[in-house]
Amino acid sequence: MLLEWMSNKAGNNAEGPDREKERAERMERMGLAEGDCYFTEEGYMVFTEQYHLKRGYCCQSGCRHCPYGFNKRKQPE
Repeated sequence: MLLEWMSNKAGNNAEGPDREKERAERMERMGLAEGDCYFTEEGYMVFTEQYHLKRGYCCQSGCRHCPYGFNKRKQPE
């Protein structure tokens, strides 16, 4: 199901269907659901707020979509 969603989402992606299939398979192996993450143009996987809330805790890594209010820049060193 996730692979089908990723394939439909790919549309006319310049990277091609093979790259999207690889990403969808990676998400399935990791147990991720639709909306848990997305990929940047550079190919990085970015977890969404939805994923962080499902995980249930802050990892204090300075995640882009951290719903727990952690800000790496404001932490004392």
